Amino acid sequence: MADSNLSPVTQWRRRRQRQGFVRVEVQVRREDAALVRDVAAALVDPEHESETRAILCEKFSAPHTRGLKALLAAAPLEGIVLDRPRDFGRDTP
Repeated sequence: MADSNLSPVTQWRRRRQRQGFVRVEVQVRREDAALVRDVAAALVDPEHESETRAILCEKFSAPHTRGLKALLAAAPLEGIVLDRPRDFGRDTP
């Protein structure tokens, strides 16, 4: 189907999709609707997008998952005794 046969809304949505935008629907309380719109507007504003994204990521993104090796390397092990007595099993008669 040619683009000229599509509705203007569909054409606009396709253009935005080619530009890398994604349509998102959220449900919030009435008193938060303006705030969510302001956050969305700040994310697409070239002057504020990087700062807004950094603030939101800092506050709300999940911590980066690391492997066990990296977690152990970052753990504060000072003062912890890691040696334990060697156990040779039960005495057999």
